[in-house]
Amino acid sequence: MTYPEELSELIEEFKEIEDKMERLEMVFDMADEVIPYPLDQWNDDSRVLGCQSEAHVFVDLDDGKVLLLAGADAKLVQGLMGILSIAINGTAPAQALLLSPDFVEEMGILNTLSPSRSNGFRNMFDKVMKDIRGLE
Repeated sequence: MTYPEELSELIEEFKEIEDKMERLEMVFDMADEVIPYPLDQWNDDSRVLGCQSEAHVFVDLDDGKVLLLAGADAKLVQGLMGILSIAINGTAPAQALLLSPDFVEEMGILNTLSPSRSNGFRNMFDKVMKDIRGLE
């Protein structure tokens, strides 16, 4: 699959990191990439079900391009949200929907996370894709 340039570069950066703890630290750093979804707007519709943490996402269109706002009570989850933000923000909805969650496996992140965190990422990814489909 062909990824957006910024995501391709991020995948390559993660692939170069061999130490799991260092890779995890980089996931934490990705939390800064999130466009915050205000806490007072969190609700049952924005909640990521099946996530170990309290996590919320809101997908909208900005000038016809996908805009993901997100927030979580755990920095690791926020970092995963940052990675997903890099993957889809600024893309056309049809392009975003072509994305597969396999890119996080390519990055080596899934084998760094606990099974419940990996499952939480998948639930977050699936919710965001469902919400993007709802925009069309």
